[in-house]
Amino acid sequence: MLSDAETRLAARDDLATSVLANNRAAGRKVAVAESCTGGMVSVALTDIAGSSDVFSAGFVTYSGHAKQSQLDVSSEILETFGEVSLATAWAMAAGALANSDADVAVAITGIAGPGGGSEKKPVGQVVFARALRGQDPDDYFTQRVQFESTDRAAIRHHATLFALDLLQPEQDGLRPSEDIALPAP
Repeated sequence: MLSDAETRLAARDDLATSVLANNRAAGRKVAVAESCTGGMVSVALTDIAGSSDVFSAGFVTYSGHAKQSQLDVSSEILETFGEVSLATAWAMAAGALANSDADVAVAITGIAGPGGGSEKKPVGQVVFARALRGQDPDDYFTQRVQFESTDRAAIRHHATLFALDLLQPEQDGLRPSEDIALPAP
């Protein structure tokens, strides 16, 4: 029987392999801008041999300063909305496209815990954005997800899987959406 860690790794690898194959077939490159996942999405993709023809760039921007200097997120957005917000995720995704040759970019920012949460932004709240090159920025996909867990590893794992799924070409039709709650066992 596989351990929890082995099961998580297998699920991550299967999804990353699919993302790479599907974007390769579509002739696309991908980029990722990560905060609370700390590079886990980039690692998932680059753990797969041959990923260099699809994976363009990974930005790990844990601090506000890094978001500003690497992804051109404005201080006004950070001060007005905070680092964990739809506006910040949107700006991170836009910055990942602008600072890479990717065709699609995904951004992740959130509160993985176990501390750092608040009543307005509880532990497990993760915000995602997805941007396509040439897409009207008003149509970038953004979504706030509340993972129903306080376990840091579970939140980060499920956020990684959610972000990987957003990189699939079949998600090109997504538009800004409502907040959702998902389990993160």
